[in-house]
Amino acid sequence: MPELPEVETMRRGILGAVGGRLVEVERLACPRKPINLAPRVDAFRRRTTGQDIAAIDRIGKRVVLRLGSGDAIVIEPRMTGLVLTCDPPDPLYLRLRFTVSGAKLREFWYWDRRGLGHVRLLTPAQQLAALGPTKLGPDALTVTAELLRERLGGSRRAIKVALLDQKAVLGIGNLYAAEILFVAGVHPAARCDQLSRPVWRRIADATLAVLEEAILYEGSTLSDGTYRNVLNQDGGYQNQHRVYDKAGEPCGHCGAPIRRIVQAQRATFYCPGCQRRK
Repeated sequence: MPELPEVETMRRGILGAVGGRLVEVERLACPRKPINLAPRVDAFRRRTTGQDIAAIDRIGKRVVLRLGSGDAIVIEPRMTGLVLTCDPPDPLYLRLRFTVSGAKLREFWYWDRRGLGHVRLLTPAQQLAALGPTKLGPDALTVTAELLRERLGGSRRAIKVALLDQKAVLGIGNLYAAEILFVAGVHPAARCDQLSRPVWRRIADATLAVLEEAILYEGSTLSDGTYRNVLNQDGGYQNQHRVYDKAGEPCGHCGAPIRRIVQAQRATFYCPGCQRRK
C-alpha cells in the first residue's frame, strides 16, 4: 500500500504542475529515517532547477515527472509515502518540497511517515534499465486475457501470488488482488497453469473493473489511516471492498463468512461460497 489506484490518484492530483518550471526541489529537515534520495540533494537540485515539467506519468506504483531535459523524477511511495498539495497529516514527516512557476499548481510535497519510499532522478538510459519492459510487466490497466495467460499461464504459482509479481503485471498489490479474484469468482489458491481461457477472461475483466472503480473513488484508506489523497482526505474505495480485511463477515453476495488465509507471507481474503476451488 499504496497500489495502482492510490498512485494514479496522486498522479492526477498534481497534473496542474505540467507545463510549469521547477524552481526548486528542497529536502526538508526530518528527524526520522531518511528516504532514499538519489542522486545526492545538491546534484538532484542542480539537474532539476529550471527544468520544465513536460508530463506526469505513472509506472505501476510510481509517479513519474518527466522533465524537459529527458530526465525523470521517479517517486515510489512504497508503504507510507504520499504526494500532497496541502497541509500534511503530520508536518514532522515532510521530506521534499517541489516549487513550480508558470503552472496552475505552484507547490507540492512528498511526505513519508516510515521513510521507506524512494525518490530518484533518472537519465533516459537509467529509466530504461530500471523501469523498462525487461524489468517490469505491462500496466494492469492494459491487461487482456491473452496477455495474462501468456505471462502467467505457465506458472505453477497460486493466482493470487502471481498477480503480485510486478515483472508479470504492474501495479496490483495485496488488497486489489483479493478484490479482483472475488469479482472474477476465482479461488486465490488456484494454480495459474490449471486455469482455462474463460477464467483468464474473467480475471482480466475483473482487473480492469476493480482498478477503474477504485480510481474513481480515489483509492482505499484503511483502518490505519495512512493513505490520503493529495488534499489530505480519505479515499473512498474502502467502503466498496467485498472481501479485503473482512474475515468472519458475511459475503455480500452469498452470505458465507469471508475467510482469511496466508499466501507467500501475505494475508488473503476470499469467499468460500463465491470462490470455490475447482
